[in-house]
Amino acid sequence: MTATILDGAKVAADIRRETAEAVASLASRGVVPGLSVLIAGEDPASQVYVRNKEKSAREAGIRAETLRYPATATEAMLPGEIGRLNADPEVDAILVQLPLPGGLGASRVLEAIDPAKDVDGFHPLNVGRLVQGKPAPVPCTPAGVMELLRRENVPLRGTRAVVLGRSDIVGKPMATLLTKADATVTVAHSKTRDLPALCAEAELLVAAIGRPAFVTADFIREGAVVVDVGVNRLDTAAEVARCFPGDEAKAAAFAAKGSLLVGDVHPVDVRLRASRYTPVPGGVGPLTIARLLANTVDLCRARRGL
Repeated sequence: MTATILDGAKVAADIRRETAEAVASLASRGVVPGLSVLIAGEDPASQVYVRNKEKSAREAGIRAETLRYPATATEAMLPGEIGRLNADPEVDAILVQLPLPGGLGASRVLEAIDPAKDVDGFHPLNVGRLVQGKPAPVPCTPAGVMELLRRENVPLRGTRAVVLGRSDIVGKPMATLLTKADATVTVAHSKTRDLPALCAEAELLVAAIGRPAFVTADFIREGAVVVDVGVNRLDTAAEVARCFPGDEAKAAAFAAKGSLLVGDVHPVDVRLRASRYTPVPGGVGPLTIARLLANTVDLCRARRGL
């Protein structure tokens, strides 16, 4: 079987276009959605993510700002800054870039965000509302995956789905959203017994375990739909050879760049077993930023009664 690609980049472009149109409509009424992003420390990947988020927001017409703090910021500093943003009527959405440097407790920082401005949907109040099926901002990556599945007409009702990974950011909300869509959901993780066999029962497999090319052919039911949420950096030629055996183009790209990206799913095996799959890069990643922009507009409308 040769799998076809679920084009996350195309769906993300559609969402961004729709969001820009919504922002233009709001602007015609004198309202410009505002997004504030806080980042602490100098983690290179986080710096890239934040720049991309700010750039994408501005392209959509959203007023965006990035507030940067040193890795030595105290645990009391960020909640204080968040309190100021909570009180600012021009700020509709607040995002704290994770992970935070060691010593900064993410829970305390995230809980300081006004739930009405919690664009990532990580505040405990919003998590509870999501589980109860009440209106709440949905974490951006799971929300993007659901948009992709809907727009690509992937059937969910009655589908046997396995979510591999149980993080608060992806795994848990992903399972909640799939359950709400009437899929039959199992959450698996690194401690699950006979993990490959369990995953191989899935008609829809969502991989978010954070291990490069961990999901190999024996995890994938023939004809399954596979959504790869992982983004992992390969830093050795041996890793590249394992993930892309015999692929001279990938070897040359690694030699030129010194690294390559791969998801949690083996990029060769998935094409041989799945019916449809998301590539890495170009699959789920663009959807996350697209949903961040859409969430910002949703929060703006809700806060301002529009």
